[in-house]
Amino acid sequence: MPYEPTTASTTPPARYGDPIYHPTTIQQPAMSLAELPPGVEMVTLPNGYRTLAYTHPTPPPAAPAAQPIPAWAKTTALLAPTVGGGIAAAGFGISYAAPGLIAMTDSLWAAIALIAAGTLAPLLLRTTRGAGRGTAPVQHVTQNISASGMFGRATGTLNQR
Repeated sequence: MPYEPTTASTTPPARYGDPIYHPTTIQQPAMSLAELPPGVEMVTLPNGYRTLAYTHPTPPPAAPAAQPIPAWAKTTALLAPTVGGGIAAAGFGISYAAPGLIAMTDSLWAAIALIAAGTLAPLLLRTTRGAGRGTAPVQHVTQNISASGMFGRATGTLNQR
């Protein structure tokens, strides 16, 4: 048996004017927005349709009440430029003092070297003096100086033992 297509449709017959199968467009007279009476506006509904509707006038938003500025904010606002100025002044001071600080560190290193040489020299002299020649006799020198008056001539004696 050959294949014969059937003409029967699985969809129900069309019903004109049915909003599900064949929605009809409703022609509404166009009205300019300037002709609308007060309280009527063109609104968009949640499903996307635009229509005219009565609206309630929205009052302008109330101005926010002035809040007092907290004390911590005032203190912080006053301290910020003071602290910034102090840091800037410290930076300038350090930049001007840098050559002097470098010279002071050099002089401190020189003083440390002098102290080290002063403490190590007698120790080195004692060790080298005793090892080379034995013990040398100790000499005592006494000097007496006297002067009469503020601008008087000084005289003195030298005694060796």
